[in-house]
Amino acid sequence: MHVEALKEKISFKLNGKEIEVEADPSMRLIDFLREVLGLTGTKEGCGEGECGACTVIIDGSTANSCLVLTSQIKGKELYTIEGLQKGEELHPIQQAFIDAGAVQCGFCTPGMVLSAKVLLDKQPEPAEGDIKRAISGNLCRCTGYKKIETAIKMASDYMKKDGAE
Repeated sequence: MHVEALKEKISFKLNGKEIEVEADPSMRLIDFLREVLGLTGTKEGCGEGECGACTVIIDGSTANSCLVLTSQIKGKELYTIEGLQKGEELHPIQQAFIDAGAVQCGFCTPGMVLSAKVLLDKQPEPAEGDIKRAISGNLCRCTGYKKIETAIKMASDYMKKDGAE
């Protein structure tokens, strides 16, 4: 026997826009984003909050969306990787990742970029240790992290020039 999950209205701000959606409040946020909203930029790696592939920004802080329930985003401000790009124009962090060669398989990239955004929003000129701490919850098996760290430094410079958010 299949039991239909109870749904409720959930209102929150997604990538800068107010939305209200009927959803299963007990659904994991990553599943809600990918399956209900069609935002597939957020990746699932471990499903246990250890790898950072599913990183999103909730109220200005990073969060592993595999550990967050949909009910927990009520009234919050949520950003996914899809919220950074403005039309065809990449965010300076995204551009820096490309320019520094910090994108290889791309699986960890959305989480890394969002972790970098939270860091640069709080510390526009981070030291190397700050960068390492900011991405410490994000695992990458391809790059060895050096190019990612370089990209974040580059992004800091790009954002100073552009005055970007």
